[in-house]
Amino acid sequence: MKRKGVFLLLMMTMTLLLTSCWSKKELTDLAIVSAMGIDETKDGRFHITLQIINPGNVAGGMQGGGGSQSPPITIYSASGDNIVEASRRASGRISRRLYYAHTNLVVVGERLARKEGLNTLIDGLDRDPEFRNTSTLVIAKNSTAADLVKTLTPVDKIPANKVLKTLEFTERKWGENVKTSLQEVMKSIESPGRGAVVSGFRLVGNPQQAQKLDNLQESAPAATLRASGIAVLKQGKLVDWLYGKPARGTVWILNKIQGTDINIDWAGKKEAIAYQTVRQKTSVSAQVKNGKPHISVHTRVEGDIGDMEVPVDITNPKVITKIEQSLRKEIKKELSVAIEHARKNKTDILGFGEVVHRTRPNQFKKLKTEWNDVYFPKLDVDITVEAYVRRAGLRNKSFLSGIKENQK
Repeated sequence: MKRKGVFLLLMMTMTLLLTSCWSKKELTDLAIVSAMGIDETKDGRFHITLQIINPGNVAGGMQGGGGSQSPPITIYSASGDNIVEASRRASGRISRRLYYAHTNLVVVGERLARKEGLNTLIDGLDRDPEFRNTSTLVIAKNSTAADLVKTLTPVDKIPANKVLKTLEFTERKWGENVKTSLQEVMKSIESPGRGAVVSGFRLVGNPQQAQKLDNLQESAPAATLRASGIAVLKQGKLVDWLYGKPARGTVWILNKIQGTDINIDWAGKKEAIAYQTVRQKTSVSAQVKNGKPHISVHTRVEGDIGDMEVPVDITNPKVITKIEQSLRKEIKKELSVAIEHARKNKTDILGFGEVVHRTRPNQFKKLKTEWNDVYFPKLDVDITVEAYVRRAGLRNKSFLSGIKENQK
């Protein structure tokens, strides 16, 4: 009997401690925000554009009642003196509660990034317990964030997914863009003497056409979104854009490159051999000599021959060695160009100051206040590159070499 009494008392106590569903959220009451665009109005206020998912249209292939088509997303916008006020004002235009837990993309207009910077809006987003700081951050190139968020995209029904996947695959296959989260940007800005990099995205075509369903019914859409360069941030503000080799060299030094293609000259023909990287690793070390910092960058690359536009005997080890030497020179040139651009902007987006701070914290205390403007532009940097050819695809002997032999 005592055991039954104790058990009954325990069950009654547990019942009092159960919280039940006090924090429940019904799906029918939520407006799921997939992307947020942030711009600056002419009077200096914040203007947010919210990309809200229409669940039925996404699952049903954009089919509405009576055979009429409707988009997979709906756009709502509002303005305010800060992000919180703008979000609260937007809630007055929709019959559901704005839900930011699935917001995977934040787009910032170029005008706002240049004039006011990202520091204020990042603080507002980071304070929200519902908002993810792992959301990807991009800057709208030559357009407003609203235009990008409003654009309908083919293949990927939700436009935010189009941007995220494009960044992911271009980082993996080409290396001139980098997928950067809100958290990573915060860490870079907070790091002493450090700048930050954020990928840019631009709208190609007419902004009005990009918002229409007719744009998705063409095999070649008249308006679409495209990754465009890397934004350089100094103290949270946009100061420059990097494209091409300077952009790829920057990603390479940051050790974020996953794969790319290097073209080298051969037998008098420009970019005659294509080299596809498979594995790469970049390490940065620092020393302080006579009060002056010294940086060493070491890159090791392994890859395959992807294409040859001239006859090359790659069965000859000496030829392979010569190709590897040319690759080292080409990669070193790209890294040098990236460092030179960073010096010109007086913005240490490469994290050299962070390396000095990590290895020589006492010496860096004396340098950090003038690191970007005085020490970084005059920094001594040694670059060492190792490049190796591991495979030649499905054939060793060049197809062009065989044609040349048959013509003799």
